[in-house]
Amino acid sequence: MNWISNYVRPKINSLFSRREVPDNLWSKCTECGTMLFHRELSDNLFVCTSCDHHMAITPRDRFKHLFDGGIFTEVKVPDAVVDPLHFRDQKKYPDRLKAAQKATGEKEAMLVAQGEMLRTPVVAVAQDFSFMAGSMGMYVGNAMIAAAQTAVKLKRPLIVFSAAGGARMQEGILSLMQMPRTTVAVQMVKEARLPYIVVLTHPTTGGVTASYAMLGDVHIAEPNALICFAGPRVIEQTIREKLPEGFQRAEYLLDHGMLDRVTHRKALRDELVTLIRMLTHQTPAIKGDLPAPTPTAVPAK
Repeated sequence: MNWISNYVRPKINSLFSRREVPDNLWSKCTECGTMLFHRELSDNLFVCTSCDHHMAITPRDRFKHLFDGGIFTEVKVPDAVVDPLHFRDQKKYPDRLKAAQKATGEKEAMLVAQGEMLRTPVVAVAQDFSFMAGSMGMYVGNAMIAAAQTAVKLKRPLIVFSAAGGARMQEGILSLMQMPRTTVAVQMVKEARLPYIVVLTHPTTGGVTASYAMLGDVHIAEPNALICFAGPRVIEQTIREKLPEGFQRAEYLLDHGMLDRVTHRKALRDELVTLIRMLTHQTPAIKGDLPAPTPTAVPAK
């Protein structure tokens, strides 16, 4: 027995070996490939500190930065029928749902919340692209209706952050029926004369673009977001022509009149508050925790 090889060397290696680093400490930018420290990335609203690329952000992380103090109240959404078509491809639909729930920690692809932004009360809805590509199924339809009903009841503006690959194929025609359902929900808000603002994030495609994502009073997009019904690859294969540079990206759509603004994620909160207070005929928001000054009476001359 060689005691140097069998005992001394492993002992020395154990003393100087690197400690294992958890996988969730670093994230790789999909645009430039830079490795980003997760805490730094979170503090920067999941925008790459190297190339300014807007990375995917979960609804909870978005609401944490959107609402005052990161405090918001979830709005209860009625449960949808699970697997109404008994659909199966490579996996059963319920198994796909369970896998998505386990991976994201969320019940479904849409989160509805109410809270205040710079003391401006709003109802907000956000889709989670990491949950089955944010696909629009019956639950998403229920969520939009619940958000609209809450906004009308509380007399608050409704903000929607869209991010979806389209309708959920596992629910077939029932997923397509959510297009008119969500359109009716939006109409409820408009009939109550409340602002309906849509923030289109990367990517927003398919039936979501063809319904509630393009019915806003104001349409804002994050930089370089893909916004379309059919994707550019499908269009190129259909018309057999090369598409223009940046086709169906946020900046291209802004130049062609499909969007009102393209806004950086860091400036989005302030811009939403400004728009809402303008549309509801309120005075500009006062930043900070101090209350608004009491107006003094002007003596009559």
